[in-house]
This record gives sequence, structure tokens and C-alpha cells, in this order.
Amino acid sequence: MSTITDDDDKTVYKVVINHEEQYSIWPALRQNPLGWRDVGKDGSKQECLSYIEEVWTDMRPLSLRQRMAAEANRTGGATGVVEASSQE
Repeated sequence: MSTITDDDDKTVYKVVINHEEQYSIWPALRQNPLGWRDVGKDGSKQECLSYIEEVWTDMRPLSLRQRMAAEANRTGGATGVVEASSQE
């Protein structure tokens, strides 16, 4: 039995995103999984993963980012997170 490596993979992939602004790749010829939509980028696996690495700069789900922003606004910017340098 042979193993397909990334170098052998000729599949064209597309980048998809969900309602929480989390990214993934999916074979371009397959229907998107439920809850995911195309972002308009397709190519090799590595091209798609490189695109995601470039654009997905905050790994937190959208709902968490919104909740944290609302809490920061409510408390005047204090998030409850203590910086390492201020603990000394």
C-alpha cells in the first residue's frame, strides 16, 4: 500500500471560513461542509495553508473576541489579564 505525501497530492483545495471566522481548507470539487463558505482562494494545499497563515491572525473565535471587547468596554478597558511584567 502506498502513502500519498503532500508532494504527490494533486488535489486543488479551497479556503473556507465559518460563522466564527475560523478557516480551513476543503477539496475544491467538493460541496462545502454545512456552515462553511468560500473565501475566494484556491490552489495547492500549501498555497491555501500559506494564505490562511497570512490572514488568520487571531485564532480566537469571533464570539469570544466580541465578548472580550464588550467586557473591555464595560470595564473601561480592563480585561482581567495580568501582564507578566506587572507581576514582579
